[in-house]
Amino acid sequence: MKGRRNPFVAREGLPYLLASLALLAVAWNLGGWHYALPIALFSVWLYCIFRDPRRPVPPAPLGVVSPVDGKVLEIGTVDCGTEHGDVQRILIKVDSFGPYTARCPAEGTVMDLSCELPDGQPEISGSGLWMRTDEGADVLLQFHGHRFGLAPRAFARYGERIGQGQRCAYLRLTRFAEVRVPRDSRVLVEAGQRVRAGADLIARLAQ
Repeated sequence: MKGRRNPFVAREGLPYLLASLALLAVAWNLGGWHYALPIALFSVWLYCIFRDPRRPVPPAPLGVVSPVDGKVLEIGTVDCGTEHGDVQRILIKVDSFGPYTARCPAEGTVMDLSCELPDGQPEISGSGLWMRTDEGADVLLQFHGHRFGLAPRAFARYGERIGQGQRCAYLRLTRFAEVRVPRDSRVLVEAGQRVRAGADLIARLAQ
């Protein structure tokens, strides 16, 4: 399926939602609404977890969009230990009932799926996605705070050309998303601001 999506939910959630609906039908036939109501509520909860709505991507070639629905927690700089100096870091707390899929922050080529950086930069622990734009800017997407031992799973591939705001990973209830952009980028959000995946700009890369 193009874009790894379905009209209603992320593909990874379809088996669970279909199973719950089948169980709902059985419960309704055996015991009526008394048995069916708890399962119906559970099915609604599953839909809220796995939902994958369409989002309008802003027409901003050098823009960096939010990868997730959530609230900006921190904005600062991180020392990469290289001649290029620091990079800007935007930390977002993920909305538990936001879209199940993360969106790619910027258009470019996937360079790595583990965020092991070039030129001796330290590896970022955990799950991540490193992409390079046509202008040569490195943009990093990193996830932290996994729940139930489930790490987010990227379905973008090494060397793949990926668009701004395109679906790139299953979040799997992760708690935090971190975006790193070059220091000369302009951050467009502030701490406490709410953002929407794929729709809201959080930074703009330098030309």
